Amino acid sequence: MSALAQVFVGLAAALHVLFFALESVLFMRPDVHRRFGLRTREEAELVRPMAYNQGFYNLFLAAGAVVGLVWAGGSGSDTGGTAVAGFACAVMLGAAVVLVTTSRRFLPAALVQGLPPLAALLLILS
Repeated sequence: MSALAQVFVGLAAALHVLFFALESVLFMRPDVHRRFGLRTREEAELVRPMAYNQGFYNLFLAAGAVVGLVWAGGSGSDTGGTAVAGFACAVMLGAAVVLVTTSRRFLPAALVQGLPPLAALLLILS
């Protein structure tokens, strides 16, 4: 795995840790739940269990990407680590595709979520 691919894997992982924080730790803050289209505290309370769960999915995807990077080592030449990082990025990209197929209004979020793992995958496969 090239150094540039490692950078994009790391960026994808960092973004998914941020998503975890927003969904599982900070969700009930008005400025955070409004980002998810929820206007009132009552709406946020209804969605909170699902957001909490989804946040942990994002954390586990980030962990997979990081494990792949560490396993691949500094040179990125280990194929097992590259495979794990690539799989984590493929799942992240798949989730971004699902997000945009839910509603076109989620396109900006899907691009933020999906472009770094897409770049990593393209670089891993080249």
